[in-house]
Amino acid sequence: MTLSLMTLQTLTPTHIEVFNPFDGRLVGRVPCQGAADVPALAQRARAGVAESAAMPRHRRARILEDAARRVEAEADAFASLIVAEAGKTLRQAEKEVKRCVNTLKLSAEEARRNAGEVVPFDAYEGSESRQGWFSREPLGLIVAITPYNDPLNLVAHKLGPAIAGGNAVILKPSELAPLSALKLVDCLRQAGLPETVVTTATGGIELGQALVQLRDARMISFTGGFATGEAIARTAGLKKLAMDLGGNAPVLVLADCDLLPTVESCVSGAFWAAGQNCIGTQRILVQRDVYVAFRERFVTATQALLAGDPACRETDVGPMVSEQAARRTEQRVQEALDEGATLLCGHRRQGSLYAPTVLEDVSHASQLWQQEVFAPVVILEAFDELDEAIDLANAPEYSLHAGLFTRDLGTALKLARRLEAGGVMINDSSDYRFDAMPFGGFKYGSLGREGVRFAYEEMTQPKVVCLNALGE
Repeated sequence: MTLSLMTLQTLTPTHIEVFNPFDGRLVGRVPCQGAADVPALAQRARAGVAESAAMPRHRRARILEDAARRVEAEADAFASLIVAEAGKTLRQAEKEVKRCVNTLKLSAEEARRNAGEVVPFDAYEGSESRQGWFSREPLGLIVAITPYNDPLNLVAHKLGPAIAGGNAVILKPSELAPLSALKLVDCLRQAGLPETVVTTATGGIELGQALVQLRDARMISFTGGFATGEAIARTAGLKKLAMDLGGNAPVLVLADCDLLPTVESCVSGAFWAAGQNCIGTQRILVQRDVYVAFRERFVTATQALLAGDPACRETDVGPMVSEQAARRTEQRVQEALDEGATLLCGHRRQGSLYAPTVLEDVSHASQLWQQEVFAPVVILEAFDELDEAIDLANAPEYSLHAGLFTRDLGTALKLARRLEAGGVMINDSSDYRFDAMPFGGFKYGSLGREGVRFAYEEMTQPKVVCLNALGE
């Protein structure tokens, strides 16, 4: 049977409906844009390139500071929106709003201070008569694609540095959780940002594919999955690529650690945001001398976590972003169990809620060990020698953060040098992040760095001005 063009047009969705992951209620609707909309989006963004570059630094900084104040003033509304669309617990959402405020303030500081440097030309023979400097200039148009798991602060990490650097942005937030991003853009515009400087685009895969191929774009800043990152790299063309593609975070627990705070930190690191966290603790490698004691306390603490309605302040673990994601997690855990893993607790699903799950004896050949799980699932494994633990920690071909717990400073620094990760958290779980620090991965997992100063420098380019004082 052949469908007519009229029928196809009728079937094409005009809006994306955003549903609460916990109870399935409709939270909002956004336009469903596709490849056909990209020329108009690009035309608007071209005007933004010129307008943003023309803004003096003090104005960029004032806009970002004012936007930070507006987000802070609407903190409760932002937190409720994050809970509703992404399923984060209320306490976690409130923390994300505070981080967003900090990210915008840091971006304002970058706009004021990071303008370039003097170049000491006369430090080199033959250049004695020359003096000059380099400035940091905008790249132009940046396409930013953001995920659902931090729907506000990860957007701020792309918009804040881009605006500080004088760029224009086409922002494509996740279609699963776009509402917080759009509300943040509204705050920026209320703070005085010209409307063309940030162009929002909401849609699915087709829209993303068309945006990354846009010739006008000078940079693609993407946070998301490996398969999508590879597809972008294959199709983007000659553009800068900045990518955070996830991790499979190891945490090393040494026998001399302070056991109770170590357990507490590891439980938080494993199950924050229902495990939907690219630096979330996934593999905990415990020295055999304390393995049994750690396992007992860790399982007890995990079982004490309250999973349920994320809008309740008492809830520790909310839903996964969708029932489909929870079903996929349930299937991967069952596959690991079928391969010989031992279940210590969890592995229960009710709709999109997946109970915090702890496993041991997981095969190193299983998907659960080798790949990012992005779910409230953690693996425990004992080790005898530190070299063994390092080899296990470094085995995946991608890595964002690692953690380690020990009272011995010398051992901590030695292990930090050997761990192949973009960040090593000593006496912290892998999921610690401060918005001013460089953030990104080693090996296959990432390109470039986020963290406000570092993203700002990725999003700008140096221009050298050299003056030859003839006749001197």
